[in-house]
Amino acid sequence: MLEVFSRTAAMTENVEIRSGVELPSNREPVTLITADGLSLIGELALPPDKPPVATLITLHPLPTHGGFMDSHILRKAANRLPYLADLAVLRFNTRGTSSPHGTSEGEFGHGNTEVADVAAAVAFAVERGLPNLWLVGWSFGTELALKYGVDHPVLGAILLSPPLHRTSDEELLRWNGSGKKLVALVPEFDDYLQPEAARERFSIIDDIEIIGVEGAKHLWVGESSTTRVLNEIVKTVNPAAYPLPDSVQI
Repeated sequence: MLEVFSRTAAMTENVEIRSGVELPSNREPVTLITADGLSLIGELALPPDKPPVATLITLHPLPTHGGFMDSHILRKAANRLPYLADLAVLRFNTRGTSSPHGTSEGEFGHGNTEVADVAAAVAFAVERGLPNLWLVGWSFGTELALKYGVDHPVLGAILLSPPLHRTSDEELLRWNGSGKKLVALVPEFDDYLQPEAARERFSIIDDIEIIGVEGAKHLWVGESSTTRVLNEIVKTVNPAAYPLPDSVQI
């Protein structure tokens, strides 16, 4: 069932943008079908009263360590960015992953069989006619974006806390000459890959922007970290909506 919210002139409440806020959007549960026949649980959030200007296809953190489509940065992107930045936000559980939205079929593939999950998400966005596709990966999700995103009609990928555990140099080099942009947000105190090491590992890629985020950690805990991440996403995919406001009238 489509859950519809809309802006109206009668609404004059001032809403402060903070952790639990859910701004108006059109939300739709979706099912993605992979090439190997699995059904993946997902949700599409759209601007409430206009077409989106760009699309975020989100890839969640490691499911064996609690990552899923409702991991907080991705959930807050869906809760805020359709309204604040006119973005479509597609979230889904990769194979074998459970969340409050449900469980996707299949078993965790350690980043290998998930190639079909990424393909299914992009195919869904293309079939729906969603514009200006970007991958947004977080932790394990950055591995999927880096390994497989170059093969799809996306403008680029935004990488949140990339660990570079599963991505080879050969896979990184495939981005050179692709015409696709990479932006990596690397926390100062990341558990796996900190800014200096990230600049070294990513130095073989021609077109990548590496943003070291002072004081941040791998999980982007706290509203200040959330705000920074969402602003950097919007700055990349819809700079006309940057910076995001601290409050809105709805």
